[in-house]
Amino acid sequence: MSLKYIYSFSGITLLLVFVTLFSPSDETKQDFSEVAKIAMRDVGHHLLLAHSDSTSLVLPVIETDSKTYELSFQNALAIHPDSLVTIIETAFLKSDLPKYYRVEVIQCSNGEVAYSYEKKDDINNSIIPCGGRMLPEDCYTIKIKFTKLNDASANSPLIFASLAGALVLLFIGFKTKKRSEGLTPNDKPSASIGSFQFYPDQNKLVKAASEIQLSKKECELLEIFIENINVVVKRDELVKRVWEDQGVFVGRSLDTYISKLRKKFKDDPTVKITNIHGVGYKLEVNS
Repeated sequence: MSLKYIYSFSGITLLLVFVTLFSPSDETKQDFSEVAKIAMRDVGHHLLLAHSDSTSLVLPVIETDSKTYELSFQNALAIHPDSLVTIIETAFLKSDLPKYYRVEVIQCSNGEVAYSYEKKDDINNSIIPCGGRMLPEDCYTIKIKFTKLNDASANSPLIFASLAGALVLLFIGFKTKKRSEGLTPNDKPSASIGSFQFYPDQNKLVKAASEIQLSKKECELLEIFIENINVVVKRDELVKRVWEDQGVFVGRSLDTYISKLRKKFKDDPTVKITNIHGVGYKLEVNS
């Protein structure tokens, strides 16, 4: 598997995971809305029963936005805060709704908040005041706003598996890159010449911590010599392979580049380029 494929696949997977986490589908939103409305009606039903009212109606639940719902009643009723907290918590627990929400009991006559509290998963962080004070019989609307949704919870195993898979692929890609030392499948391998390391794709010689940059012609000539170490390469072959597509060749060009290459290796007595008079050149490497 190529590094390009690994990184592309991993990137797409991570993107999909984040989209899933932060962009719930329309189907998920609709399902949450339906469940929330059922739970709200269950709350209304039990509040009426707590008021010994088994005949009056719970009016249709109103969804003001994707997180907020309003519950109202046909007739006036008294509300005990302790019962309200328990009834809502029980209904939401049965419906597997989020444990983070804010409740307001609003008077119909003036829109004032007669009672409110905030519920969180951790009871120590929840704010539930005035538990023992009874709200007198009146017309009330109960507004509940979910402060933290968990739409992605149903998909969490899939999300976790996808995220883990993407991270594993990224790790494999990183290890592969380290092993390949930055080379791609089309890169030419480096070659040892005495105390030098020759990198044809980077046009350079490396000796210890020093780098010697090569021209394109020097690099092409050196590649030919490496293919024929300690073997004479004819002048005609060198000229044909290096200058064939140039159209114009000056007779001294080859000798000039050979001279430049010799200077590159002058610090290593085990490497020399020998002129075989009237024939060509030979790269001699003594181990």
